Amino acid sequence: MSLALLWIPATLAAAALQTARNLTQRSLTEIIGVVGATQVRFLYGLPFALVFLAIVCLASGRLPPVPDGRQLGITLFGAIAQILATALMLAAMRERSFAVTTAYTKTEPVQVALFGAFLLGDTLGWPKLAAIVVATAGVVLVSWKKGEKLTAAGLRPAALGIAAGAAFALSAIGYRGAIQALPEGNFMLRATTTLALGLFLQTLILTVYMLAANRRALVLSLQNWRPSLTAGFLGAAASQFWFIGFSLTTAANVRTLALVEVPLAQLASRRIFAEGTTRRELAGMALIVIGVGVLLILSV
Repeated sequence: MSLALLWIPATLAAAALQTARNLTQRSLTEIIGVVGATQVRFLYGLPFALVFLAIVCLASGRLPPVPDGRQLGITLFGAIAQILATALMLAAMRERSFAVTTAYTKTEPVQVALFGAFLLGDTLGWPKLAAIVVATAGVVLVSWKKGEKLTAAGLRPAALGIAAGAAFALSAIGYRGAIQALPEGNFMLRATTTLALGLFLQTLILTVYMLAANRRALVLSLQNWRPSLTAGFLGAAASQFWFIGFSLTTAANVRTLALVEVPLAQLASRRIFAEGTTRRELAGMALIVIGVGVLLILSV
Protein backbone atom coordinates (compact mmCIF):
# COMPACT_ATOMS: atom_id res chain seq x y z
CA MET A 1 0.00 0.00 0.00
CA SER A 2 1.34 3.45 -0.92
CA LEU A 3 1.93 5.99 1.84
CA ALA A 4 -0.80 8.21 0.37
CA LEU A 5 -3.43 5.55 1.16
CA LEU A 6 -2.21 4.77 4.68
CA TRP A 7 -4.91 7.11 6.00
CA ILE A 8 -7.54 4.48 5.12
CA PRO A 9 -6.46 1.66 7.51
CA ALA A 10 -5.46 4.29 10.07
CA THR A 11 -8.97 5.76 10.03
CA LEU A 12 -10.65 2.35 10.21
CA ALA A 13 -8.51 1.45 13.23
CA ALA A 14 -9.33 4.79 14.85
CA ALA A 15 -13.07 4.27 14.34
CA ALA A 16 -12.99 0.82 15.95
CA LEU A 17 -10.93 2.04 18.91
CA GLN A 18 -13.15 5.09 19.37
CA THR A 19 -16.28 2.93 19.48
CA ALA A 20 -14.71 0.87 22.26
CA ARG A 21 -13.63 4.01 24.10
CA ASN A 22 -17.10 5.58 23.86
CA LEU A 23 -18.62 2.42 25.34
CA THR A 24 -16.20 2.62 28.27
CA GLN A 25 -16.83 6.33 28.80
CA ARG A 26 -20.59 5.86 28.67
CA SER A 27 -20.44 3.41 31.56
CA LEU A 28 -18.19 5.81 33.50
CA THR A 29 -20.69 8.66 33.02
CA GLU A 30 -23.13 6.93 35.36
CA ILE A 31 -20.45 6.64 38.06
CA ILE A 32 -18.47 9.89 37.90
CA GLY A 33 -20.67 12.21 35.83
CA VAL A 34 -20.18 13.89 32.44
CA VAL A 35 -17.22 16.08 33.40
CA GLY A 36 -15.41 13.25 35.16
CA ALA A 37 -15.94 10.84 32.25
CA THR A 38 -14.78 13.54 29.85
CA GLN A 39 -11.61 14.09 31.83
CA VAL A 40 -10.49 10.45 32.06
CA ARG A 41 -9.80 10.08 28.33
CA PHE A 42 -7.28 12.92 28.59
CA LEU A 43 -5.74 12.39 32.04
CA TYR A 44 -5.33 8.64 31.56
CA GLY A 45 -4.56 8.96 27.87
CA LEU A 46 -1.59 11.32 28.30
CA PRO A 47 0.88 8.67 29.64
CA PHE A 48 0.12 6.41 26.66
CA ALA A 49 0.59 9.33 24.23
CA LEU A 50 4.01 10.03 25.76
CA VAL A 51 4.93 6.36 25.33
CA PHE A 52 3.81 6.51 21.67
CA LEU A 53 5.94 9.64 21.18
CA ALA A 54 9.00 8.01 22.77
CA ILE A 55 8.64 4.98 20.48
CA VAL A 56 8.31 7.17 17.36
CA CYS A 57 11.32 9.27 18.41
CA LEU A 58 13.44 6.16 18.94
CA ALA A 59 12.35 4.69 15.62
CA SER A 60 13.05 7.89 13.70
CA GLY A 61 16.26 8.68 15.57
CA ARG A 62 15.33 12.26 16.37
CA LEU A 63 13.68 14.44 18.99
CA PRO A 64 10.16 15.82 18.54
CA PRO A 65 9.87 19.08 16.57
CA VAL A 66 9.55 22.15 18.77
CA PRO A 67 6.19 23.91 18.32
CA ASP A 68 6.12 27.67 17.84
CA GLY A 69 3.47 30.04 19.14
CA ARG A 70 1.23 29.59 16.11
CA GLN A 71 1.27 25.79 16.32
CA LEU A 72 0.65 25.90 20.06
CA GLY A 73 -2.34 28.18 19.53
CA ILE A 74 -3.88 25.94 16.87
CA THR A 75 -3.35 22.85 19.05
CA LEU A 76 -5.02 24.64 21.97
CA PHE A 77 -8.00 25.44 19.74
CA GLY A 78 -8.34 21.78 18.71
CA ALA A 79 -7.90 20.62 22.32
CA ILE A 80 -10.64 22.87 23.71
CA ALA A 81 -13.02 21.95 20.88
CA GLN A 82 -12.45 18.24 21.60
CA ILE A 83 -13.15 18.71 25.33
CA LEU A 84 -16.44 20.45 24.50
CA ALA A 85 -17.33 17.80 21.89
CA THR A 86 -16.71 14.91 24.29
CA ALA A 87 -18.78 16.52 27.06
CA LEU A 88 -21.70 17.23 24.69
CA MET A 89 -21.59 13.66 23.31
CA LEU A 90 -21.63 12.08 26.76
CA ALA A 91 -24.47 14.37 27.85
CA ALA A 92 -26.48 13.25 24.79
CA MET A 93 -25.75 9.59 25.57
CA ARG A 94 -27.44 9.98 28.94
CA GLU A 95 -30.70 10.79 27.11
CA ARG A 96 -30.60 8.66 23.95
CA SER A 97 -29.11 5.30 22.98
CA PHE A 98 -25.41 4.84 22.32
CA ALA A 99 -25.99 4.14 18.61
CA VAL A 100 -28.35 7.08 18.00
CA THR A 101 -26.06 9.54 19.77
CA THR A 102 -23.14 8.27 17.70
CA ALA A 103 -25.25 8.86 14.58
CA TYR A 104 -26.05 12.43 15.65
CA THR A 105 -22.36 13.25 16.12
CA LYS A 106 -21.62 11.85 12.66
CA THR A 107 -23.28 14.82 10.98
CA GLU A 108 -19.68 15.98 11.43
CA PRO A 109 -18.28 15.29 7.90
CA VAL A 110 -20.34 18.00 6.18
CA GLN A 111 -19.29 20.43 8.90
CA VAL A 112 -15.66 19.31 8.56
CA ALA A 113 -15.80 19.86 4.79
CA LEU A 114 -17.17 23.38 5.22
CA PHE A 115 -14.79 24.31 8.05
CA GLY A 116 -11.82 22.76 6.21
CA ALA A 117 -12.55 24.66 3.00
CA PHE A 118 -13.01 27.91 4.93
CA LEU A 119 -10.17 27.63 7.47
CA LEU A 120 -7.53 25.46 5.76
CA GLY A 121 -8.30 25.86 2.07
CA ASP A 122 -8.92 22.10 1.63
CA THR A 123 -10.52 21.34 -1.74
CA LEU A 124 -12.94 18.45 -2.19
CA GLY A 125 -14.72 18.82 -5.52
CA TRP A 126 -18.39 18.09 -6.22
CA PRO A 127 -18.11 14.26 -6.42
CA LYS A 128 -16.54 13.98 -2.95
CA LEU A 129 -18.94 16.55 -1.53
CA ALA A 130 -21.86 14.50 -2.93
CA ALA A 131 -20.45 11.35 -1.27
CA ILE A 132 -20.24 13.20 2.05
CA VAL A 133 -23.85 14.39 1.73
CA VAL A 134 -25.10 10.86 0.89
CA ALA A 135 -23.29 9.36 3.88
CA THR A 136 -24.56 12.09 6.18
CA ALA A 137 -28.13 11.56 4.90
CA GLY A 138 -27.73 7.96 6.03
CA VAL A 139 -26.74 9.23 9.48
CA VAL A 140 -29.89 11.35 9.67
CA LEU A 141 -32.02 8.37 8.63
CA VAL A 142 -30.43 6.18 11.30
CA SER A 143 -30.98 8.78 14.01
CA TRP A 144 -34.61 9.63 13.19
CA LYS A 145 -37.12 7.76 15.32
CA LYS A 146 -40.49 7.05 13.66
CA GLY A 147 -43.43 8.60 15.47
CA GLU A 148 -41.25 10.70 17.75
CA LYS A 149 -42.86 14.05 18.60
CA LEU A 150 -40.84 17.21 18.11
CA THR A 151 -40.87 18.38 21.73
CA ALA A 152 -38.19 20.38 23.48
CA ALA A 153 -37.22 17.30 25.46
CA GLY A 154 -37.07 15.22 22.29
CA LEU A 155 -34.96 17.79 20.46
CA ARG A 156 -32.49 18.23 23.33
CA PRO A 157 -30.41 15.05 22.72
CA ALA A 158 -30.43 15.73 18.97
CA ALA A 159 -29.21 19.28 19.57
CA LEU A 160 -26.52 18.03 21.95
CA GLY A 161 -25.37 15.34 19.49
CA ILE A 162 -25.27 17.67 16.48
CA ALA A 163 -23.46 20.33 18.54
CA ALA A 164 -20.96 17.63 19.54
CA GLY A 165 -20.50 16.86 15.85
CA ALA A 166 -19.76 20.53 15.15
CA ALA A 167 -17.23 20.67 17.98
CA PHE A 168 -15.59 17.43 16.77
CA ALA A 169 -15.41 18.99 13.29
CA LEU A 170 -13.65 22.08 14.63
CA SER A 171 -11.33 19.85 16.65
CA ALA A 172 -10.40 17.81 13.57
CA ILE A 173 -9.71 20.97 11.58
CA GLY A 174 -7.65 22.39 14.45
CA TYR A 175 -5.55 19.28 14.86
CA ARG A 176 -4.92 18.89 11.12
CA GLY A 177 -3.84 22.53 11.03
CA ALA A 178 -1.59 21.98 14.06
CA ILE A 179 0.10 18.97 12.42
CA GLN A 180 0.68 20.98 9.25
CA ALA A 181 2.07 23.90 11.28
CA LEU A 182 4.95 21.90 12.77
CA PRO A 183 8.13 23.03 11.04
CA GLU A 184 9.81 19.66 10.55
CA GLY A 185 9.63 15.89 10.98
CA ASN A 186 7.97 13.05 9.10
CA PHE A 187 4.19 12.60 9.18
CA MET A 188 4.30 10.10 12.06
CA LEU A 189 6.50 12.30 14.25
CA ARG A 190 4.42 15.42 13.62
CA ALA A 191 1.16 13.54 14.29
CA THR A 192 2.40 11.97 17.53
CA THR A 193 3.96 15.22 18.79
CA THR A 194 0.67 17.04 18.25
CA LEU A 195 -1.22 14.25 20.02
CA ALA A 196 1.01 14.43 23.11
CA LEU A 197 0.84 18.23 23.21
CA GLY A 198 -2.94 18.23 22.79
CA LEU A 199 -3.50 15.70 25.57
CA PHE A 200 -1.16 17.62 27.88
CA LEU A 201 -3.13 20.84 27.33
CA GLN A 202 -6.46 19.04 27.81
CA THR A 203 -5.29 17.35 31.01
CA LEU A 204 -4.02 20.67 32.39
CA ILE A 205 -7.23 22.55 31.54
CA LEU A 206 -9.61 19.94 32.95
CA THR A 207 -7.57 19.20 36.07
CA VAL A 208 -7.41 22.90 36.99
CA TYR A 209 -11.14 23.25 36.31
CA MET A 210 -12.07 20.21 38.38
CA LEU A 211 -9.84 21.23 41.30
CA ALA A 212 -11.66 24.56 41.34
CA ALA A 213 -15.22 23.49 40.55
CA ASN A 214 -15.71 19.71 40.81
CA ARG A 215 -13.19 18.01 43.07
CA ARG A 216 -15.58 15.15 43.78
CA ALA A 217 -15.58 14.07 40.12
CA LEU A 218 -11.77 14.20 40.08
CA VAL A 219 -11.56 12.04 43.19
CA LEU A 220 -14.08 9.56 41.73
CA SER A 221 -12.07 9.32 38.49
CA LEU A 222 -8.98 8.47 40.53
CA GLN A 223 -10.88 5.92 42.60
CA ASN A 224 -12.20 4.26 39.43
CA TRP A 225 -8.76 4.12 37.88
CA ARG A 226 -9.06 0.72 36.22
CA PRO A 227 -11.93 1.49 33.81
CA SER A 228 -10.54 5.02 33.49
CA LEU A 229 -7.17 3.60 32.45
CA THR A 230 -8.89 1.49 29.79
CA ALA A 231 -10.74 4.55 28.47
CA GLY A 232 -7.49 6.52 28.46
CA PHE A 233 -5.59 3.89 26.49
CA LEU A 234 -8.39 3.44 23.96
CA GLY A 235 -8.72 7.20 23.57
CA ALA A 236 -4.99 7.74 23.09
CA ALA A 237 -4.71 4.86 20.61
CA ALA A 238 -7.74 6.10 18.65
CA SER A 239 -6.33 9.64 18.56
CA GLN A 240 -2.96 8.33 17.40
CA PHE A 241 -4.62 6.80 14.33
CA TRP A 242 -6.86 9.84 13.78
CA PHE A 243 -3.80 12.08 13.75
CA ILE A 244 -1.96 9.80 11.31
CA GLY A 245 -4.97 10.18 9.02
CA PHE A 246 -5.02 13.96 9.45
CA SER A 247 -1.32 14.14 8.58
CA LEU A 248 -1.88 12.37 5.24
CA THR A 249 -5.19 13.67 3.86
CA THR A 250 -7.95 16.22 4.46
CA ALA A 251 -9.95 16.07 7.67
CA ALA A 252 -13.13 15.67 5.56
CA ASN A 253 -11.81 12.45 3.98
CA VAL A 254 -10.89 11.03 7.38
CA ARG A 255 -14.16 11.96 9.06
CA THR A 256 -16.30 10.67 6.21
CA LEU A 257 -14.61 7.26 6.25
CA ALA A 258 -15.06 7.37 10.02
CA LEU A 259 -18.81 7.04 9.46
CA VAL A 260 -18.21 3.28 9.60
CA GLU A 261 -18.38 3.96 13.33
CA VAL A 262 -22.19 4.23 13.01
CA PRO A 263 -22.68 0.56 11.99
CA LEU A 264 -20.11 -0.41 14.61
CA ALA A 265 -22.12 1.46 17.24
CA GLN A 266 -25.31 -0.26 16.05
CA LEU A 267 -23.64 -3.64 16.44
CA ALA A 268 -22.37 -2.73 19.90
CA SER A 269 -25.81 -1.49 20.95
CA ARG A 270 -27.43 -4.70 19.77
CA ARG A 271 -24.96 -7.01 21.48
CA ILE A 272 -24.26 -5.09 24.67
CA PHE A 273 -27.41 -3.07 25.31
CA ALA A 274 -29.93 -5.39 23.55
CA GLU A 275 -31.10 -2.56 21.26
CA GLY A 276 -32.56 -3.86 17.97
CA THR A 277 -32.01 -2.53 14.44
CA THR A 278 -35.00 -1.48 12.30
CA ARG A 279 -35.32 -1.53 8.51
CA ARG A 280 -35.03 2.24 8.44
CA GLU A 281 -31.77 2.07 10.38
CA LEU A 282 -30.47 -0.58 7.97
CA ALA A 283 -31.39 1.69 5.04
CA GLY A 284 -29.53 4.54 6.68
CA MET A 285 -26.47 2.39 7.21
CA ALA A 286 -26.64 1.37 3.54
CA LEU A 287 -26.47 5.05 2.54
CA ILE A 288 -23.50 5.47 4.85
CA VAL A 289 -21.71 2.53 3.23
CA ILE A 290 -22.47 3.89 -0.28
CA GLY A 291 -21.20 7.37 0.59
CA VAL A 292 -18.03 6.03 2.20
CA GLY A 293 -17.46 3.62 -0.69
CA VAL A 294 -17.71 6.40 -3.27
CA LEU A 295 -15.31 8.52 -1.23
CA LEU A 296 -12.78 5.67 -1.13
CA ILE A 297 -13.07 5.07 -4.89
CA LEU A 298 -12.50 8.77 -5.57
CA SER A 299 -9.53 8.81 -3.19
CA VAL A 300 -7.66 5.85 -4.70
